[in-house]
Amino acid sequence: MTPRLIAAAILVFMGAAPAAAISLQSPDVKDGAPISKAQIYPRCGGRNVAPALAWQGALAGTRSFVLTMIDTSVKPSLWSHWIVVDLPATATALAPGAPLPAPAKAISSNFGDAVYDGPCPPSGSGLHSYEITIWAMPDATTAIGPDAKASDVVAMLTRRSLVHATIAGTVTG
Repeated sequence: MTPRLIAAAILVFMGAAPAAAISLQSPDVKDGAPISKAQIYPRCGGRNVAPALAWQGALAGTRSFVLTMIDTSVKPSLWSHWIVVDLPATATALAPGAPLPAPAKAISSNFGDAVYDGPCPPSGSGLHSYEITIWAMPDATTAIGPDAKASDVVAMLTRRSLVHATIAGTVTG
């Protein structure tokens, strides 16, 4: 093999390497476990407190984060409970129920509210899974229309994000 071919092969191999991992943790939402009453919507007996979240490991090109909480059990379009855009690239955590750091803002979820709306599945609907995802974005701002279908939001973020991490809690309706 010539030196040029070897160099090209190394560059191709390096480009095919997996992206750095980002991780997401919460003392309030354990992956695969029931979500605590504090995070549940009041109509379903909770206090509607946004969970504490912490993340690390975003790629160097991250300019902002988007945070979503989606009920993946609502078919076919899913259901958004919380969408936060424009979290600063320097952000690594949110305290439970705390105000968002500037310039972050919540946008209208499928409930029509621009705030955290905790889980509250319809009675008798069975087990629902709620995915909380932090998305590392290549731009400082991310536009998501109010009341956008959650499935469309997830599809757009999947296409545009650099990397993402998810934890999923459950609630039985």
